[in-house]
Amino acid sequence: MIDGSRTINSKAVYSRQEAAELLGVSLSTLKKLIDAGYLRISRPAGVRRIFIQGSSILEMLDQTSVERQA
Repeated sequence: MIDGSRTINSKAVYSRQEAAELLGVSLSTLKKLIDAGYLRISRPAGVRRIFIQGSSILEMLDQTSVERQA
């Protein structure tokens, strides 16, 4: 669950815009997360759009941590 109001469905497929909104980040930040390998994407042959499975978003959130600044 994100922000207490939206739930990430592990079996759902999200667009880049939807994934960015769920994570509360910009599209450029989402691209950096994809490029760094934090998020797995699917891109069918001949299709420009990319798809992000909810399970990939949830795995990234489980594997990363937030550091508190002093």
